[in-house]
Amino acid sequence: MPSKLFSPITLRGLTLPYRIVVSPMCQYNSDDGSANDWHLMHLGSFSLGAAALVMTEMTNVNPVGRISARCAGLYSDANEAALKRVINFCKTFGVAKLGLQLAHAGRKGSTQTPAQGGKPLKPGVNGGWQTVAPSALPYAPDWPVPVALSKDDIKRLIADFVAATKRAERIGYDLVEVHGGHGYLVHQFLSPLSNQRTDEYGGSLENRIRFPLELFAAMRAAWPADKPMGMRVSATDWVEGGWTPDETVILARELKKLGCDYFDVSSGGLDPRQKIPLAPGYQVPFGEKVRKEVGIPTMSVGLITAPHQAEAIIASGQADMVVLARGAMWDPRFAWHAAEELGTEVVYPPKMMACHPSLRPQVFPRWRKSA
Repeated sequence: MPSKLFSPITLRGLTLPYRIVVSPMCQYNSDDGSANDWHLMHLGSFSLGAAALVMTEMTNVNPVGRISARCAGLYSDANEAALKRVINFCKTFGVAKLGLQLAHAGRKGSTQTPAQGGKPLKPGVNGGWQTVAPSALPYAPDWPVPVALSKDDIKRLIADFVAATKRAERIGYDLVEVHGGHGYLVHQFLSPLSNQRTDEYGGSLENRIRFPLELFAAMRAAWPADKPMGMRVSATDWVEGGWTPDETVILARELKKLGCDYFDVSSGGLDPRQKIPLAPGYQVPFGEKVRKEVGIPTMSVGLITAPHQAEAIIASGQADMVVLARGAMWDPRFAWHAAEELGTEVVYPPKMMACHPSLRPQVFPRWRKSA
C-alpha cells in the first residue's frame, strides 16, 4: 500500500511532496535578533533532507518580544538581511520549502538563555528589560511583573507583526505561522489563567480570542493570497481552570473563517503548575479533535520520532502533517531514511544523489546488500 506519509498535500499555492515538517526550534544564538553562520548550518542542513517543510525558530517581532537577548528577531533591516542570506542558501541547495514562525514572548521574555540557566532577568539588570502581557500577572511568583498592554499598545503590536510578515515575504518564505501557544503572548490572551482584563480583550471566550483573531486577520491581509498561513496553538494548559481543547476548537473555527490554512497543535507552556503526561505522540489526540470537528488541516507535534509512528498518524487520519524537533536533530536526513524504511521514494538534492539507494552501491561497493 502506498505511503500516506509520503503523499503530497496542498495548502493554497504551496504543494508539499510529503507530510514531514521540521519544528521551529529556538537556538538562542542570534546577534541582536540577526541570524548568523550557526543558522546557515542549522537550517541549511535540515533543508537537504530532513523534511518537506522546514520551519525557522520562533522569530520575534520586536526586541521586547524576545525570550532572551540571543533570540531571533525580524524587526530591523539587519535582521531581514541576515535571515535572507540563510533562506537563499536553503533555497539554492536544499529541497525543502521554508516556513517562518512569528511570535512575541510576552511575560515569558527577558530571561537568560537555557545554557545560562534560563532564569528571568529584572528590568535594567544584566541586560533585562520590562516585559508586557495582557494582564500584570507574572509567569511564576519569582518572575518580574509584566506591564499590562493598553489598547494603543495592542494596535502597535499588531503593526509589528504585520511589518515582520512583510519582511518574511521579501525574504522569500513559502509559509508563515503565528505562534499562539507555549505560554507566549498570544496564548497569554487566550487563557483565563493569564488574561484577567476587564475590557473587550478579556473575560469571556469571545473577548479572550479577540486579539488573536485581529492579529491573524491583519497578518493574513499583508501576506500573499497564494501563500499559506497557519497558527501553532497549545490545546490545553494542563492546569485546572485554564485553556481547554473545546476552546481550541472554537478558536480554530473562527480562524478558518479568516483564512487560516492549518493548525499546528501542541500543548502547555503557560503555567509552571502544568502536569504533562509525556509519552510518544501524547499530543496527537488534540490535533485529531481539531481536524475532525473543524475540518481544517492539522500538524501534530510532540515525541514523534519514528517513521512507522509518523505513517500511522497520517494513515489513520489523526493529522495531515507530522512535526519533528528532537527527531530531526537526531537525524537531519530523517525523510531519506523514513522513505527507505517505508519502501518509497523521496527527492534528494542533486549534490547529495550519491547517497541515494540506487547509487550507493556504485559509489561505495561495500554498501552492497551482498557485502
